[in-house]
Amino acid sequence: MRVVVVGATGNVGTSVVRALSADDSVTSIVGVARRLPGWRVDRTEWRQADVASADLTRIFDGAAAVVHLAWLFQPTRDPATTWRANVLGSMRVFRAAAEAGVPALVHASSVGAYSPGPKDRPVDESWPTHGWPGAAYGREKAYVERVLDVFEHDHPGIRVVRMRPGFIFQRAAATEQRRLFGGPLVPRRLIRAGRIPFVPDIPGLRLQVLHAEDAGEAYRLAVVREVEGAFNIAAEPVLDPHDLAELLDTRTVPVPRGLAKAAVAAGWRLRLVPASPGLFDLALRLPVMRTDRARDVLGWRPRHSSLEAMRELFEGLHDGAGMDTPPLAPDGPARRVKEFATGMGARP
Repeated sequence: MRVVVVGATGNVGTSVVRALSADDSVTSIVGVARRLPGWRVDRTEWRQADVASADLTRIFDGAAAVVHLAWLFQPTRDPATTWRANVLGSMRVFRAAAEAGVPALVHASSVGAYSPGPKDRPVDESWPTHGWPGAAYGREKAYVERVLDVFEHDHPGIRVVRMRPGFIFQRAAATEQRRLFGGPLVPRRLIRAGRIPFVPDIPGLRLQVLHAEDAGEAYRLAVVREVEGAFNIAAEPVLDPHDLAELLDTRTVPVPRGLAKAAVAAGWRLRLVPASPGLFDLALRLPVMRTDRARDVLGWRPRHSSLEAMRELFEGLHDGAGMDTPPLAPDGPARRVKEFATGMGARP
């Protein structure tokens, strides 16, 4: 079995490649990335390619499955650029998979594709996937879901799997998460238990989280098992501000939604943070997902709790953790200077 992983050097991609390389039924892996890594994995070769422009059909030729993970979060201030990479790039991946005769396509959707939903009861995979129009991430994830609807109709012989995970964390991706969402002003030394003064208790803030290793295992199962359709992927428990405060050995302080959004919007306008206020709105509107289908059909069970994944993230943020791939490069003064120089949220 030859498997092509598109977007193989990021938080999820590195975990998927690791999981596939540990599976004896996978004979070879092709990791596709815009920038080649120094990281090396057994039975894995690297191909440099941009989904927006490269000849993907030739790369996919002979593959038993394509796993599409590539996604551009930045520049968040230029949604036309992310649309070209994420939506049009995904369409090129799907078209190339069909042209190469690939029998299975596994696509990285997201909880962010879901329409706003309840926080007090979980929803299954039938919940509408129209996203939240106020955030480019939600719009793009939802649009690609519609593209896949058409793709499945036009290519009934291709097995299509849509993975809809919650927030995915691991120690090695901590610097990437800080860069994408917090920016270079986030102080590493303060991110540890007992040093953060409080966690804002914002009404409706409930998050589903999983460890990147468990995400990688879910994708491996989707590749090697004859399953299809959508799968919600998340670990227990569902986290709220009180859980985060306990992890950080601090207290919670009630903060109204409007005040919290105003603070995020001010930071955005002043170019102090890269994450847009639309992402804040999206996070508060995400439904809580039910994961029974992943357990019963995919056979997936997470080895890490959501609390363990968050603890790794916090420890990695404090230590400036990373690994030898361009997206996951570790923290340091030179990296932060570059973030300032290129404009937070302005360039990929």
